[in-house]
Amino acid sequence: MSLTTIKLQPLTEQHLSEVIELDQICFGGLWSLEGYKREIESPNSTLLIITTDIKNEERIIGLGCFWAIVGEAHVTILAIHPDFQRQGLGKMLLEELLKQAKEKGLERATLEVSEHNQSAIALYEKFGFALAGRRKKYYQATGADALIFWKKLT
Repeated sequence: MSLTTIKLQPLTEQHLSEVIELDQICFGGLWSLEGYKREIESPNSTLLIITTDIKNEERIIGLGCFWAIVGEAHVTILAIHPDFQRQGLGKMLLEELLKQAKEKGLERATLEVSEHNQSAIALYEKFGFALAGRRKKYYQATGADALIFWKKLT
């Protein structure tokens, strides 16, 4: 699907039902409604969404989040709706998350990704993330290992 207008903006409570839907599609229900509400309220969380107009209605097609923890940005979510992948949206979202992390004075960024998610791994490596470790059988649904990546922001 081609995009005409896209916006990157903070997640607000008015978007929660749509974000839960996107979370279900991309992750099978990683976070609950209450979880997202806590994240919105937390001063240590930065949540961004990507919206576009579909049939004259604004729809959420991407979601990203990081936690600021002791000088580090822990990227917890980076999701693009499957119908809109491979259009540079993940790159745009990650770029903005890292920019905001730098603006908060964070020095490093980390994230975990399934060993089977080759497109995400390629994106992270393009941004200079380096493999630092592995969590065995981290993803319960698939039994896949999580690869741990780190990057200096300064």
